[in-house]
Amino acid sequence: MCGITGVFAFTEAGRSAIEKLNLAANALRHRGPDGDGSFVQFPVALANRRLAVIAPGLGADQPHTDATGRYTITYNGEIFNYKALRAKLAAKGVNFQTESDTEVVLQLYITHGQKFLKKLHGFFSFAIYDAAEQSLFIARDRFGEKPLLYYRDSDQFLFGSELKALMQLGMPQELDYTSLYQYLQLTYIPAPATILKGVKKLMPGHSLFIHNEKVQHHNWYKAPFDKDLTEDTNLTYRQQQVRLQQLMREAVAERLTADVPVGAFLSGGIDSSIVVALASELIPGLQTFSASFPEQPFFDESHYARLVANKYKTNHTEVRLSNQDLYQSIFGMLDGLSEPFADSSALAVYSLSRQASKQVKVVLSGDGADELFAGYNKHRAELKAITNSTAARFITALDPVWANLPKSRNSFIANKVRQLHRFAAGAKLAAPERYWFWATWQQEQQALMLLKPEHRGKAYNRLYKARKSRLLECLSRNKYSLNSVLCADWQLVLANDMLPKTDLMGMANGLEIRSPFLDHRVVKFAFSLPVSSKIDNVYQKKILQDAFRGLLPAELYRRPKKGFEVPLLSFLQTEGAGLVQEYLADELIEAQQIFDARQIKQLKKEFSSKSAPTVQTQIWQLLVFQYWWRNTFQRNN
Repeated sequence: MCGITGVFAFTEAGRSAIEKLNLAANALRHRGPDGDGSFVQFPVALANRRLAVIAPGLGADQPHTDATGRYTITYNGEIFNYKALRAKLAAKGVNFQTESDTEVVLQLYITHGQKFLKKLHGFFSFAIYDAAEQSLFIARDRFGEKPLLYYRDSDQFLFGSELKALMQLGMPQELDYTSLYQYLQLTYIPAPATILKGVKKLMPGHSLFIHNEKVQHHNWYKAPFDKDLTEDTNLTYRQQQVRLQQLMREAVAERLTADVPVGAFLSGGIDSSIVVALASELIPGLQTFSASFPEQPFFDESHYARLVANKYKTNHTEVRLSNQDLYQSIFGMLDGLSEPFADSSALAVYSLSRQASKQVKVVLSGDGADELFAGYNKHRAELKAITNSTAARFITALDPVWANLPKSRNSFIANKVRQLHRFAAGAKLAAPERYWFWATWQQEQQALMLLKPEHRGKAYNRLYKARKSRLLECLSRNKYSLNSVLCADWQLVLANDMLPKTDLMGMANGLEIRSPFLDHRVVKFAFSLPVSSKIDNVYQKKILQDAFRGLLPAELYRRPKKGFEVPLLSFLQTEGAGLVQEYLADELIEAQQIFDARQIKQLKKEFSSKSAPTVQTQIWQLLVFQYWWRNTFQRNN
């Protein structure tokens, strides 16, 4: 696991970026605290910051050049089947200089060319330079677990694991208002866009080949739902469970591949509990880590984590998070962001990662299960809407009641009213717009009005509509079903929210986070299943619950579904109040000339009112953006 960056200079003018390579590498120091290296051979320069997980001793440092001196790689990721791939290459006469998976990736490219990518089990982003033909091959893993961003103009091609590395290489820095607009709706910026014009995220399952100043794009992996959302009905439900058990055991075993200690996050939910149960079969006394909120019982699920930890006798660490603890983490969390990212649970993931990194270098997580097996509340809502159930009609008919009752995310009853009101509003919409309504935190007009009038046309335009249409493609390309919604979640929520969150917060603390649910064989199988195996009127993640029921404490099955959240309102009104005042100060908003000052004042007024506010997420979005903007555009002032 590493941070990578590099330059391909097309002209002499592009050479200036090469001279800044060390600055770019230093910006990624947190991703690789165990070592650094660079390779400079005009027109290319490559750099690497290394977190040593496989072959941590000497000899596996990067960038790595093959024995002939022709090929050089800088690599970020882990290949879990690298030993088997290495053995096959050795049988063909390939000699290895190291024990690392990095060299296996390079030798596969030398032996098989670009087609080798499908042989890899794991996650990665890398760049390989061929000195003989002066070409650069760049690739990203199937689902986007490891990031890769790039920028090109007539003089150069720049790339890096994070936006902050590219900014150190001297690229222009101009705000993309369409991206800002999407951020205000979603709390994140979907790929391939970034917050800066001209900078793109390489899409999951894509590669680039740069040669003779031309950049060729290739979609090397197409997720199973890209072709058709077909359902495999050849297996009985019991056979489906057995197959899922087998695939998950294999996925967990592979993700324990490491030459350093491995632990696991344990939230107390079904997903992470399954991972811990399976990993404990192979590692007795597995180190597990959970977050607790002792001051906020509504958000605290540590009891369920302890049940699983006790059952499997794990070496369990509970990270207690008060509002003061969150405040102590906030600047590290914000500094770990490459661009504005306002999923507030990142605060907890950052705190959890910071503690875990003191004991292990790798943890397993349960990411991906909700998107594969219909675990979100909106999936149950969508099922009600699709079937036009009696419950759906009843909730919708009572919308005037929900509209007039107190709503909040901070107590059980007020949150339930909020959910009912949101369902009633969304159920009236057609499928694509209904999904967008439930996926966003602010609606289009509401978010647009936060921008100054002169910027609204830059935000809501053809580009925005094209981006939104692409994000909702799953909902219109195939025969519509709940699997269509899961497909959309996989491409939107998982790839742009959940995976960046774990990568950024883990790597900010030098911690690698792996999820067995993201094994490509598990994903393929999950999307072959009929909707009825995943969700019905009683159960969400039905097959997941049934397949592993014998491994988990019964109490986990008697609890309501709850996402991994932090007590954001309480934090922003106490320890975080000074940050709100500082970063949303009227003077700063006026000087920026980005947001409509009157709208921001109204939002702050609503936030400070005694009624239970529902705007804490919008306040948090603005605070995160302001912190990023000040560090990016005012750091030298």
